Amino acid sequence: MRMGDEQPAPGDQPSFNGCDQGKDPQLCPSIDGDIPMGSERMEMRKRQMSVHQETVSSSQAQQGVGNRGSNACCFCWCCCCSCSCLTVRNQEDERTRRSSNEIRGPGIPNCEESPSPTLEDVYSWGQSFDKLMTTPAGRNAFREFLRTEFSEENMLFWMACEDLKKEANKNVIEEKARLIYEDYISILSPKEVSLDSRVREVINRNMLEPSQHTFDDAQLQIYTLMHRDSYPRFMNSVIYKNLLQTLSENTAES
Repeated sequence: MRMGDEQPAPGDQPSFNGCDQGKDPQLCPSIDGDIPMGSERMEMRKRQMSVHQETVSSSQAQQGVGNRGSNACCFCWCCCCSCSCLTVRNQEDERTRRSSNEIRGPGIPNCEESPSPTLEDVYSWGQSFDKLMTTPAGRNAFREFLRTEFSEENMLFWMACEDLKKEANKNVIEEKARLIYEDYISILSPKEVSLDSRVREVINRNMLEPSQHTFDDAQLQIYTLMHRDSYPRFMNSVIYKNLLQTLSENTAES
C-alpha cells in the first residue's frame, strides 16, 4: 500500500496520449506519422489555460478600476498619467501599431463573405474535411466552433498562409511573413500555434529569405491537427447539428 503522503512512482503516472510516461513525445507514434500526440496535448492544455486566463483577467480588470491613477512613472516618479515620458512612449507605440496595420490591411474578417450553405453542402462537410475547408461557409462554421474551444488561431494561421501564397511582391511577402511569425510562431505570442521542433527549425531557416512557401510545412501540420483533433468534435457539436437541423426543416417546408 502507498502511504497518503507518498509521491506516486514515475511509472504510475497516467499517459494522456497512449505513450509511456517519461518518453519523448516526439518519439511517440501518431495516427499518420506526421504529428506527435504532444501537439494534441499542447492544444488541450492551451484551451484549458485560455479559460483560466480569461477568468483571472476579468477579476484583475475589476480590481484595477480603482488603481489606474496610482502607477508611478519609471523616470519621473510622479503619479500623473500624462507625464512627458509616458506621452513619448505612447506616441512610439502608436506609430508601431500604425505601421503594422498598414501591412496587415483590414486583417482577416470575423466572417468570410459567402452564400448561405445548402443542405447538401452541410452534409458534404460531414463526409470530408477537405470539402469543409474549401468552402467559405464551411470555414466560417468551423471557425465559430474553434472559437468556442479557444483554438481559433489555428484557422487564422491557415488563412494567413493561404493569403501569403497569393502574394507576388517580394517586399510585401517579407513583411507578411514577419507578421505571421510574430503572430502565430513566436513563443511570446498569445496566438502561438502548436508546432513540433522540426517544423520550427524549418521555419527559422526559411525566414532568412522568406517566400510564399515559408510556412508550408507548418500550415500542413496545423491543417492535419485540425482534421484529427478538432474536426471530429465539430461534427458532434451543437453548432453543426443546429445548422443541419435548420436547413433540413427549411428544405422540408419548401
